Amino acid sequence: MSKRMSRFAALTSSLLLAAGAALFGAGQASAAQADFGYVALGDSYSSGVGAGNYDSSSGNCKRTTRAYPALWAAAHSPQTFSFTACSGARTGDVLSGQLGPLNSGTDLVSITIGGNDAGFSDVMTTCVLQSESTCVNRVNEAKRYVDTTLPGQLDQVYDAIRGRAPSAKVVVLGYPRFYKLNGTCVAGLTEGERSAINGASDYLNAAIAKRAADHGYTFAPVAGAFTGHEICSGSAWLHSVNWTNIGESYHPTAAGQSGGYLPVFSGKV
Repeated sequence: MSKRMSRFAALTSSLLLAAGAALFGAGQASAAQADFGYVALGDSYSSGVGAGNYDSSSGNCKRTTRAYPALWAAAHSPQTFSFTACSGARTGDVLSGQLGPLNSGTDLVSITIGGNDAGFSDVMTTCVLQSESTCVNRVNEAKRYVDTTLPGQLDQVYDAIRGRAPSAKVVVLGYPRFYKLNGTCVAGLTEGERSAINGASDYLNAAIAKRAADHGYTFAPVAGAFTGHEICSGSAWLHSVNWTNIGESYHPTAAGQSGGYLPVFSGKV
């Protein structure tokens, strides 16, 4: 065989080996993808309240394909996707009604929880309907709850997740700040009330992040992603008070789910 033919044969062999390796790698990736299981837990910020297009079969849980868990699953096609997040959920509701799909084969878990335990709805109702001093007092009451009671409740949820899904990556997502201070709003809450509510959100997120870290979970803060898209920003990804559908008030819009929560979650997976 000539030197030219020998070099050609060697090149052909190398190319075939490379192609085979690439196909084998692709096969491994496909197999890994096929075995992937994702479970989405939590409250209305995970179920997608505010984004619309709710699945009627989810009833009052108001789950939607526009929520970040469903958007992520649609983009990545895990073999199994269980969506048990529910509007209004507290830590006890997660423990009693959402953990069923978790098992030793679960690879990924996402969750938002803690806001309802801390009295999110009552804080906002108080601040919308009553005086600034009453609003600030109610915010401070919620912060005391976050200090004294919420950590133990989060521990119970995080321990239960690990017990059922010992190998899963768990991503705990936070909550956005609601208001752009000194923004475009000319009516509604005072700047003092808006500032107190934003501070309470930061306070809650810090507590959640600490408990998540102590359990070895990944905390995914979303306040930065919503900066410039708060209420009073002129480009809000959050509903203000919605008197025709009060339950959507202070929740992310569809753009808030796809432009705020989804990129943050994807970056932590």
